[in-house]
Amino acid sequence: MREDKEFQEFRELMQRPDSFEDGTGWRSIVMAFFVGLLMTPAQLYMQLVAGIEMGPAAQWVTVILYVEVARRAFTKLKRPEIFVLFYMCGAVIQSDGGLLWRQFIVQSEMMQKLGVTEFIPSWYAPSDPHVLAQRSFLMSAWLVPIGLIVLLQAITRLDHFGLGYVMFRLTSDVEELPFPMAPVSAMGMTALADASNQQDSWRWRTFSIGGMAGMAFGAIYLAIPNITGAVFSESVKILPLPFVDLTDFTDGILPAVPMLISFDLTFVVTGMVLPYWAMVGAFIGLLINMTANPILYHFGILKNWEPGIGGIQTIQANMMDFYFSFGLGLALAIALIGFLHLFQNFRKAQKQADESGAIRQRIDWGKLFHPPKGRGDFPLWVALGIYLLSTSTYILLGYLLINHVRPLPAEVDGVRTYFPLWLLAFYGFVYTPVISYVSTRMEGIVGQQVQVPFVREATFILSGYKGASVWFAPIPFHDYARQAQFFRTTELTGTKINSLVKAELLILPVMLLGTVVFSQFIWSIAPVPSEMFPYANEFWELRAYQQGLLYSATLPGEAASPFKEAFTPAYLGAGLVVALGLYAILSRFGLPIFLVYGIVRGLDKSAPHAIIPMFIGAVLGRFVFRRRFGENWARYRIVFAAGFTAGVGLITMLSLGIVFMSKSVIKLPV
Repeated sequence: MREDKEFQEFRELMQRPDSFEDGTGWRSIVMAFFVGLLMTPAQLYMQLVAGIEMGPAAQWVTVILYVEVARRAFTKLKRPEIFVLFYMCGAVIQSDGGLLWRQFIVQSEMMQKLGVTEFIPSWYAPSDPHVLAQRSFLMSAWLVPIGLIVLLQAITRLDHFGLGYVMFRLTSDVEELPFPMAPVSAMGMTALADASNQQDSWRWRTFSIGGMAGMAFGAIYLAIPNITGAVFSESVKILPLPFVDLTDFTDGILPAVPMLISFDLTFVVTGMVLPYWAMVGAFIGLLINMTANPILYHFGILKNWEPGIGGIQTIQANMMDFYFSFGLGLALAIALIGFLHLFQNFRKAQKQADESGAIRQRIDWGKLFHPPKGRGDFPLWVALGIYLLSTSTYILLGYLLINHVRPLPAEVDGVRTYFPLWLLAFYGFVYTPVISYVSTRMEGIVGQQVQVPFVREATFILSGYKGASVWFAPIPFHDYARQAQFFRTTELTGTKINSLVKAELLILPVMLLGTVVFSQFIWSIAPVPSEMFPYANEFWELRAYQQGLLYSATLPGEAASPFKEAFTPAYLGAGLVVALGLYAILSRFGLPIFLVYGIVRGLDKSAPHAIIPMFIGAVLGRFVFRRRFGENWARYRIVFAAGFTAGVGLITMLSLGIVFMSKSVIKLPV
């Protein structure tokens, strides 16, 4: 088979560089503050308004601006510098404004309806209506929740250099697994380094085209409503935001079917990138739902649905009656199918690797203690110490918060409310190392991780614990495979690992600042959720309902009835049988496995408003753009999608600046 230029470049990136460099510098620090102080509020606002996750986009926008400024200053950037900046930006924008969700969850109508609200601990969020009415996190009642956020953020950042680093040394240095997905990010850094060094690249041109398209759409979809809403009493919406609800017009023909359609082109672009057959399957699953729901309603299974309640409440009613349990069965089936394919791919990849000599039969364990020179490694005992410290902190803090800082007495109706310490220790010191090693090996060989669904939730329920604090407490339940792959990407870019330690020390204060300050500013503009934040206004109660059903499983006494009502083993079995049956039929006829995943996603109806535009994007990509660009379309679409998302994020950031200035002026004293 002929090796083209891109394949040759990919293969070269699989090799360890001969030298490593420190990627930190004062310029990276300046740009990290830029993304922390400007992109973070834009990300929070986009999540609230349109439900758009712009985390990677914010990273790319910042790095691109950095590259362009450097080019005009006649400065050349190296891959380690670009990689460290990308890492810093990603860490900063991960401060996702969880405070806004916390203030909502204690006021949620769904949580109150399910009986969960009174059991939400005060260390998670204060529930005093007087405190919440102030719409301010700068109050004494919020000191403990914010303090815990700060502590956990610091532990989480430190934990990145613990067990994940040990897994990297075991699987990459000792076993020499290839980690096939790691070079993808490294190739992106190479493209930006090419641009910095005045080298023309198809990646840069494609990214720029996608960025301009994203800016144009973002101006219509987000910027105009944001700016007009800040200037006038009502915002001007050219396109419905976040979706149009047609359920009231179709419920006479299609009872119990939520008819939601989004006009967000981001879903169309995403549909172009994701596997075609997965999108076809999702659309087929949606059609099956549109057929099955009226039948289920006719036979009295969907008994809580009523005409005229709208799309979101239709989803809630159907979830209580059928889809909560049915969805658990679908998830279990997907896990079983995933394990089967992981095992098959693992055996196939290991056989090929053994034949080619890529995986050695005799492992040189000496490499575990003698890493490559100049890579910036630190001793393994330091990493193990970090793992023991962080895990022990999680266990101790979680145990104290659940069992000693709780709204429940030691016993309720004769049932103990304590969560067992041994189970927390089992999570941290048994399950986490085992699943991390297995998952890291799978990632290193076939580029896929092991995911076991509902282990954490099932053990909570079966432990005998009564209360709700365990759902909000820090639990040492982790899989470090992703972190191990990240260290492999760090190595492929020629970046010293210890430069990431310096980066963490720089970005932690920015993260903590953004978590409080920007959440406070957004909350001061208007209640969250409200009409000013359409996506949160539509979906947050649905999300609270989904979580509340699960939380109610551990509540004492009659408070557990919502979970008991929603959980039906027969419906769970039906979901399992349907998904496994579809897999058997499609496998028998040799159809793509992605079709199974897509149909299950459509049946689960996790995002009915997004399925139609994503299917349209898949069809356009397959039958229009693929014919136009030929074999190059597979490469173009990924880079175009990254540029499109970055363009939407950039124009939203600019419009959000106007909104913030407008609201600040309004609040000035006369």
